[in-house]
Amino acid sequence: MAKKLNFEQSMDRLEEIVNALERGDAPLDESLALFQEGAKLIRNCTDALDKAQQQVSLLTKTENGPAEEAFAGAED
Repeated sequence: MAKKLNFEQSMDRLEEIVNALERGDAPLDESLALFQEGAKLIRNCTDALDKAQQQVSLLTKTENGPAEEAFAGAED
């Protein structure tokens, strides 16, 4: 069974897949396999982002209920 990648590793792998597909030099069956792998990675990344958003929402709840606040995190 393949090791599950974290979010950053998944994004790096997606970039590799996109570059390979854009080159267009892979055979059809390999291109299809890369596309399928990319689709799975996108679902995993989307799930991770959804979970992170839910955690941020929980952390920003107030005594009057959830508060919609813009995320003011520092960018790297």
